[in-house]
Amino acid sequence: MDYKIAVIPGDGIGPEIVGASIKVLDKIAEKFNHTFNYTEVLAGGAAIDACDNPLPQETVDICLDSDAVLLGALGGPKWDNLPGDKRPEAGLLGLRKSLGLYANLRPAILYEELKAACPLKPEIIGEGLDIMVVRELTGDVYFGEKGRDGDFAAWDIMKYTRPEVLRIAKKAFEIAMKRDKKVTNVDKANVLEVSRFWRSCVEEVAKDYPEVELNHLYVDNAAMQLVINPKQFDVIVTGNLFGDILSDEASMITGSIGMLPSASMADGKFGMFEPIHGSAPDIANQDKANPIATIVSVAMMLRYSLDLIAEADAIEAAVKKTLAQGYRTGDIFSAGMALVGTTQMGQKIIDNL
Repeated sequence: MDYKIAVIPGDGIGPEIVGASIKVLDKIAEKFNHTFNYTEVLAGGAAIDACDNPLPQETVDICLDSDAVLLGALGGPKWDNLPGDKRPEAGLLGLRKSLGLYANLRPAILYEELKAACPLKPEIIGEGLDIMVVRELTGDVYFGEKGRDGDFAAWDIMKYTRPEVLRIAKKAFEIAMKRDKKVTNVDKANVLEVSRFWRSCVEEVAKDYPEVELNHLYVDNAAMQLVINPKQFDVIVTGNLFGDILSDEASMITGSIGMLPSASMADGKFGMFEPIHGSAPDIANQDKANPIATIVSVAMMLRYSLDLIAEADAIEAAVKKTLAQGYRTGDIFSAGMALVGTTQMGQKIIDNL
């Protein structure tokens, strides 16, 4: 089969980790008789430097004409002094909006080989963790009406429409059906009217999935439960603001932000896949970055956008085998392990394919 992949290397370590991931994808193509056609496009700081625009229209057009998008990382201190709508982050928000990417899937997986890196006690994490945070991505205060009354007041409106809540809830329940069939809705319905509305919409969708257990938590309690009893969670569904915070908390429970992928999905199977970590400009071009989060993002791309399940399983198994063999980049290194760089870690995973 032939597939079109839009590739956004981005800034900082982005080109390095994307480069390693493309080599893994090329090995998958060889092993499973596929053809992946890559088109490299600009966004973020690299686009600002090239054309004074964090998201050129050409990038949006090519992404929309592709089967999926692979993104490295955007941003860095070089562009911190630019106006908000001209910074690299505006390119990321623009991608989400232009591509209709309303559902952010953030798995928080604690690998057996890295349990020692988890900040929680062994009796809390047990045999490991596997949580999926489903975050609504194109609504809430990030995209709501904004205003400022001089130096007296400012506001960002938290708003959701019924179709927005129904579609993200449906995505969460569909994912839960393929996992342990449990959804935890996180809101602040004891205080916020928008959360009461959100919760009623989630309960409406739940009626179509009688096999899935639904429960509700207020966001402050959910943040606490993630550190005292994370194993209770299977799929967490929540809004943009709460999801931004909780997905990072869930990720850090696993001990290394450099290990975790993400997917931002539109209707159907189209999505953009990226690691959750930043551009780490302090180690850019030094062959130090951990490529595993991006490589596992490629596995998510194969699984969710291209329906290549065996291929995705092969990548995830190769990553686990490489870790079991003791290979580590600097961010996950511990005594007795073999320290490797970006290129070598990618090659070891390819060898284990």
